[in-house]
Amino acid sequence: MDPLPTSFFDRPTVQVAQDLLGQHLIHDHPEAGRLVGRIVETEAYTEDDPACHASHLSRDPDTGEISGQGRGKDLFAAPGTAYVYLIYGMHWLLNVVTEPEGTAGAVLIRAVEPMFGIEFMRQTRGVQRDIDLTNGPGKLTDAFGVGGDFHEADLTEPPLYLAEGEMVAGQQVASSSRIGISKGVKRHWRWFLVENPYVSRATPSDQR
Repeated sequence: MDPLPTSFFDRPTVQVAQDLLGQHLIHDHPEAGRLVGRIVETEAYTEDDPACHASHLSRDPDTGEISGQGRGKDLFAAPGTAYVYLIYGMHWLLNVVTEPEGTAGAVLIRAVEPMFGIEFMRQTRGVQRDIDLTNGPGKLTDAFGVGGDFHEADLTEPPLYLAEGEMVAGQQVASSSRIGISKGVKRHWRWFLVENPYVSRATPSDQR
């Protein structure tokens, strides 16, 4: 499975988020071997988006220097870079940086359908049903052994990378408001594969 090139991510975030559906998340795990999941749910976040970690930051028009506090500065990195952060003090979330370097943007990998390494995922997750292995952003990072040490890693090369999968037909894809946000709820920037059992079951933010 060939890694997706940097050019795949060096594009508008909203387009990358949709095009990632059907692609593969791969971790060549040092103990478990190759873990593979098919991406079935994504969310987009951009610099001008109030729900984005970089929305409060500013850029000097002459020098391009980013000012402000917080982890959002790392969203201005090179396309294809991993942006990994912890929520609720317990769950790591995996994002891939998009847009040209110097412009903030990222796609959150919300859910994958496990393909290879499922036995290891079962042991790691400790759940009774396989459907619960990777049907959420914190669950999939647990199953794939992805933590904060992968922050700023290059996701276009092993050991953790995004690889070419299969094309997804338009009628297979639906969109909604994103999950768990209080700002930017009118943007329907969550995409998922219709009727795929591994899509997360959380309620879109504009329906809460």
